[in-house]
Amino acid sequence: MGASVLPSFSEGLGGEQGWPEALRGRGPQALSGILTALRRAGLWSPWRQLLLATWQALSRALGTMDAESLLLSLELASGSGQGLSPDRRASLLTSLLLVKRDYRYDRVLFWGRILGLVADYYIAQGLSEDQLAPRKTLYSLNCMEWSLLPPATEEMMAQMSVVKGRFMGDPSHEYEHTELQKIKEGGKVFEEEVVVQIKEETRLVSIIDQIDKAVAIIPRGALFKTPFGPVHVNRTFEGLSLSEAKKLSSYFHFREPVQLKNKTLLEKADLDPSLDFMDSLEHDIPKERKSLGASSDFHYWS
Repeated sequence: MGASVLPSFSEGLGGEQGWPEALRGRGPQALSGILTALRRAGLWSPWRQLLLATWQALSRALGTMDAESLLLSLELASGSGQGLSPDRRASLLTSLLLVKRDYRYDRVLFWGRILGLVADYYIAQGLSEDQLAPRKTLYSLNCMEWSLLPPATEEMMAQMSVVKGRFMGDPSHEYEHTELQKIKEGGKVFEEEVVVQIKEETRLVSIIDQIDKAVAIIPRGALFKTPFGPVHVNRTFEGLSLSEAKKLSSYFHFREPVQLKNKTLLEKADLDPSLDFMDSLEHDIPKERKSLGASSDFHYWS
């Protein structure tokens, strides 16, 4: 059955012009049969992320809002027995639209969930018209009431590095850390143990920022940069072809470029400035995996 599912479906993912037209006006139901077939064929896991990115790109092409494709996106992103209850999904669907309206965001994306001992943190991010501008991050404990988090700072990152273990699920919870500080009195210098308190909200900000910088990615062509600088959603993007989807060079870190600035003019000669304006995953060097002290799921990008 795998042989019969793969060819026909991979052709549909290839950005064929007829597929978005066939889906027009049909919504998430148009993919339900394909998703069921992939699951039964045992192909669900390897195709999940590709399906997710393609459907979200098609949703934009069809003029639907991100919140309207949220339920299907959650279905595609869930795995390993993790998921959201029906009431949580319904609350997200409504509250994210209100967040977009009240904060005047161009788009609001559901970032994911970080598990805690007492409660879980549901994370959303608001994007301005310039898609590469600093994103605003919000969290909720009930998927209805949202609180805005401050931007991450180097001081926050330094504090987070000494905190270990699971999240509690209480933003006001304070972790205590004992450290040695040098104190100078008169002409003498001695060390004294000082108890430092770190709020869980600070840890939450640091963890989200660290995950974003490491693994928030976007397919090539989903965004384009105008000659004047701002980055916009590419409304004509219909997904990557099967051959392109297999290449690391087809994916970018969804953040301001770091490595790109260090490239020579010769290395940039073959790059399209309107599409290749972020760091590609092609030249990433794998690092030793370290525990972030958090359990998270549903972290994805549209």
